[in-house]
Amino acid sequence: MKRFKMILSVASAVSLFGASILTFAGCANNEEIITLRVCNWEEYIDLGGWDEEERIDLDSGDIFGVNTIYDDFAEWFNETHDFKVKVEYSTFGTNEDLYNRLSLGDVYDVVCPSDYMIMKLLAEDKLEEYSEEFASGEYSANVSPYIDGVFTQYGWDKYAACYMWGTTGIVYNPEKIDDVADVSSWNILLNDNYNRQVTIKDNVRDAYFAALGIINSELLTTQQFDTDALSDIMNATDSETIAKAEDVLKQIKDNVYSFETDAGKADMVTGKVIANYQWSGDAITILDEADADGTELWYSVPDECANLWFDGWVMLKNGIDGNEQRKTAAEAFVNFLSRPDNAIRNMYYIGYTSAIADETVFEYLDWNYGAEDGVETIEYNVSYFFGDDGEYVIYADANDFEMDENDEINRGRQLFAQYPPENIKSRSVVMRDFEDKLTEINQMWINVRCLDVMDISPVTIGIICGAVGFIAIAGVLYGFRYKLFIKHKPKKGFKKVDE
Repeated sequence: MKRFKMILSVASAVSLFGASILTFAGCANNEEIITLRVCNWEEYIDLGGWDEEERIDLDSGDIFGVNTIYDDFAEWFNETHDFKVKVEYSTFGTNEDLYNRLSLGDVYDVVCPSDYMIMKLLAEDKLEEYSEEFASGEYSANVSPYIDGVFTQYGWDKYAACYMWGTTGIVYNPEKIDDVADVSSWNILLNDNYNRQVTIKDNVRDAYFAALGIINSELLTTQQFDTDALSDIMNATDSETIAKAEDVLKQIKDNVYSFETDAGKADMVTGKVIANYQWSGDAITILDEADADGTELWYSVPDECANLWFDGWVMLKNGIDGNEQRKTAAEAFVNFLSRPDNAIRNMYYIGYTSAIADETVFEYLDWNYGAEDGVETIEYNVSYFFGDDGEYVIYADANDFEMDENDEINRGRQLFAQYPPENIKSRSVVMRDFEDKLTEINQMWINVRCLDVMDISPVTIGIICGAVGFIAIAGVLYGFRYKLFIKHKPKKGFKKVDE
């Protein structure tokens, strides 16, 4: 922790000094307040409130871990600009939840959707382009060249700033798995050796991706494809493929313990299940929590392919609405989060991997995962992420990784989950927006997740019909109970009159 404090102290001091020099000329003298409306994923930013022993005292006198990072942003902004800002912070649970809010008229200035939702919003002309001034700020100076290349490739670079990123894979308990080959394929979701012991994500996109991995398993593990060809295979949405995916997902439903959104984390830690389809960021949290309980869990990326996902900050046109001050505040917020010290704060708090890749973040990575003296080490190269202009190697504990027959790392612990090696990156693809196939795929998902009467046995149907009939007869009898079973007497003071 002491070294972590030193890293943050130095980074914060440098960033604050630079920011002060750049903005001192415009120190606040205008009392106008802009409300910056920010909407982000739940528990996806440093919300402060750290335990006292976890807080970090900086040389500047600030203390990390007390306030939310967006409150610290507002304080910094109001000291360095000629107008004031306050942050109205809210959260969403899924990309679809965010999109529905926008469709119903909710207005935000800055939101943090995932890659495919960025594509959707961009196609609908709902995004505000970042300014040239933003391009000279913290984000552009510190973003990973690898991340920047991906965003440029997809045409997002002028409209989105990457926040966090990662892969999808399988968290598993090595003590409960028959063979590591089982967790090296999406087929583990169909493996009846693990009947009711594995969980899958309860959303159509992640489930569909796994189904495509299973459908194309033999093809993907016996042939080599470039990124474009691999992307086409794993983004196929023709009607025949959708039908095959539905069939596979129905088989998966019969085999897995559950479809889950968040319960898989606790189920893995408690041992209720032995494998869990998971996002890499949550995988790190699971591994950390299991370590605290004395259980060693691992993360595997299936041999077929992994989903390479990104979450990024975008500005919305109807929120900014041509207001230059609001746009300035929105861009300043994204740049503030892109300072190395603040990137580390958020990574430390939520466990996910920031797109920021300067020397300070590398030192933080080495602080987390560098091997202790006296253990066998492995050279874990992350130069592709931090920049080819330097040799960025972590000398990590060799026991935290497992090699395949080609001497490539396909399974490992936290470092592997947080920064996948080159071989994993090369077989990972971005899952695109379903576009005009969305309705057909959503119907497929309804067919999978909703109860199919044809799947119910005749005995069960008979029992259900019998129960419904019994309830109906009981209701009729109850309605006529006085005439059938009870000799009715008039109340006191009244006489019964025969008709």
